[in-house]
Amino acid sequence: MQAIIESFAYIGTPEGIAALITLVVLEIVLGIDNLIFISILTNKLPEHQQDRARKIGISMALIMRLALLATISFIVQLTEPLFTLFGHGFSWRDIILIAGGLFLVWKATKEIHHTVDPEDPKENMGKIGTLTMGTAIAQILILDLVFSIDSIITAVGMTDVLAIMFIAVITAVIVMLIAANPLSRFIAANPTVVMLALAFLLMIGMTLIADGFGFHVPKGYIYAAMAFSALVEGLNMLARRKRQRAKAAAEAEAPSAPAQ
Repeated sequence: MQAIIESFAYIGTPEGIAALITLVVLEIVLGIDNLIFISILTNKLPEHQQDRARKIGISMALIMRLALLATISFIVQLTEPLFTLFGHGFSWRDIILIAGGLFLVWKATKEIHHTVDPEDPKENMGKIGTLTMGTAIAQILILDLVFSIDSIITAVGMTDVLAIMFIAVITAVIVMLIAANPLSRFIAANPTVVMLALAFLLMIGMTLIADGFGFHVPKGYIYAAMAFSALVEGLNMLARRKRQRAKAAAEAEAPSAPAQ
């Protein structure tokens, strides 16, 4: 009890406030990966199930992260090597990251294939209504586990104050809940953004695999590349809308054909 009181007292100090703000921002950024996956996956469900699936998926992410925070001593042990292969010591964290990365690469590749060839009779996963609620939740939970472990280990590396970790994680998940529906609607309304988001997931999956094998890619590089790509796509969307408005205006001004 005394430790908890001291933790909350520390938050009121300048150092505590700086640590909290930094970790909140970091957790929100780390949650973008999870949110993109949830948005793309739930958009494949029937419309009346999409919002419920998003809320269930994000709520389970919160429960999973809080449960992991409650077992920090166990989480820290996940980074201890279990065996050595090719000169690299693999821990449970590495194994989970590799498995999650492979799943993400498989899922993103499958969705990209459907987007490129929607008429392939062997590929029906991309059609709305072909994915069940249970399958969607199961896939969301798999990635929730991977992203949650990565998120909590990052939090542990940033601070040893439990109260700051809890506040940062809860804040990040609340932001995810607020942003989930607008992001899903935006992705559904802009088909080209779907391909960009799937490319992000493919890149994130490869990054997770590389991290699991001991090749750490600074996340700043990943998010900088994502931000630059999103900026370019935003400019393309603005250009397309201007061309569409110009075309509509030209058609409205054109004289109508004389009646025969």
